[in-house]
Amino acid sequence: MKVYTKTGDKGETSLFGGKRVSKTHNRIEAYGTIDELNSYIGLVRDQSVNNKRSDILKEIQDRLFTIGAELAADPDKPHLKKPDITEQDIELLEQAIDQMDRELSPLKYFILPGGHTAVSFAHLARTVCRRAERLAIGLVDEGENIDFIVIRYLNRLSDYLFVISRKMAKELGVDENYWVPRK
Repeated sequence: MKVYTKTGDKGETSLFGGKRVSKTHNRIEAYGTIDELNSYIGLVRDQSVNNKRSDILKEIQDRLFTIGAELAADPDKPHLKKPDITEQDIELLEQAIDQMDRELSPLKYFILPGGHTAVSFAHLARTVCRRAERLAIGLVDEGENIDFIVIRYLNRLSDYLFVISRKMAKELGVDENYWVPRK
């Protein structure tokens, strides 16, 4: 199998199911953003502070491939066999959020990204996740058939990424940067 196929040389690509669309199609933008998010999750996972969270971060990466398949699927072929996101996937994120949150001080201010490179990587992943969520919602708004569990998962994942950034800051011994508005 060759890496290059030359089938996209004229600015089109195929959805899962065979339908050809422009590389600027909103579905391509959505699953391309999921791919970008997955790369950032890999970067977060590679941080030594996350050695003990490597398994859940790998699980998240696996689920993002599942979401990519959902977003890349030809909407005119609803019976394509593809993996699914489940309620258990969302519950896994919620449990991890709750566990980390129990060990953090209550949030009193908005947090500015930064303080440590590893923490900043988590914030970058969070913002890309929010963009992916907006793009998925945009597809729904356009009448595309996207399972709402995908949007729920992305919403929860952005929460997870926010909390992991706080947890990483604590474990790395760096102060959180609070945004305190001028009076």
